[in-house]
Amino acid sequence: MGKSLLWCLSLLAVARLSLAQVRQQLQPAADCTNRQYQDTLIARYIDRGAQRFSYNDPRWTQYCDSLIAICPNIAVAYQQKAVPLIKDGRYEEAFALENKAVALDPPRWLAYRGFLKCIFTKDYEGAILDFQGAARINPAGREMDHTYPFFEGISNLELKNYALAEADFQQDMRLQKGAAGKGDVHFNTLFYAGVLAFELKKYAQATAYLKQCLQQYTNHPEANYYLGLTYRKLGNIQQASQYLHTAGQALAKGYRLNEDNIYYANYPHQITAYEVQQALR
Repeated sequence: MGKSLLWCLSLLAVARLSLAQVRQQLQPAADCTNRQYQDTLIARYIDRGAQRFSYNDPRWTQYCDSLIAICPNIAVAYQQKAVPLIKDGRYEEAFALENKAVALDPPRWLAYRGFLKCIFTKDYEGAILDFQGAARINPAGREMDHTYPFFEGISNLELKNYALAEADFQQDMRLQKGAAGKGDVHFNTLFYAGVLAFELKKYAQATAYLKQCLQQYTNHPEANYYLGLTYRKLGNIQQASQYLHTAGQALAKGYRLNEDNIYYANYPHQITAYEVQQALR
C-alpha cells in the first residue's frame, strides 16, 4: 500500500512538471528588447491598465509596478509611476523615477524632465541643461505644446539672465512662426516676452507684447496685470487702473494662464488676487 501511494504521488509530480513545461513552451518568453513586445505591454498595463483609473488610485501604481516586473527597461513605466508623486509634491521620490525614464529613453523623456524642473521644482539651471540636451537630439522638439527655448527663456528670466532670456524668446517665436514666418505665436510666449521687457524697463516693447497677448486671450489675468504695471511706469494712471481692475475680474471669474498643469504648480509670474489688490492701492 505504501509503495503504491508513493508510485501514485510520483506520477502526479511528473504530470504536474510536464504540464508546467508545456505551459512554459506555449507561453512566449518576455523579449524586453523587442519594441513591438514593449508596445503590447504598454498598451496592456498603461493604456488599458493604469490610465483607466485616477492617478490617486493605488491600481495606477500597481499596473506600473507589474510592467516594471515584466520588463524593467520600459521607460514609460517609470514616468507614469512618477505621475502621482509629482502631483502630490513628493519630488525626491518622483525624480528618482524620472531619472530612470530619462536614462532609458532620453529622446522621449529628457525634455519632459526639464519641464518638471522649470515649472514644478523651480530648478532653472537643471531645466536649461535638460532642454539644451533635448535640443541636441531634436532641435525642433516640443514639450507641453511649447518649444524648448520657451522654457529656457522662462528659466533665464527667473535667473535674471535677461540677455539669454531675450535670445530664447526670439528663438521661440522664430520656431513658432516657421520658415515662412506666418505661424501664430502662443499668447504665453508673448506674455513672458512682455514681462522680460518690463523687467528691462523697455516699456514700449512690453506694451506691444502684452497687447498682442491680450488680442489672443482677452482675460489673461497676468497679461492685464503687467500691462497695468507698465502703464503705471509710463505715467498713465487711468490705463493702469483699467488693466489692473480687469486682471482682478479675470481672476475672480476663474481665468488663469491656461496651461495644462496650472492646477498642480504655480507658473513663474503667476499672480494672485492679493497682488492685484496691492497694486490698486
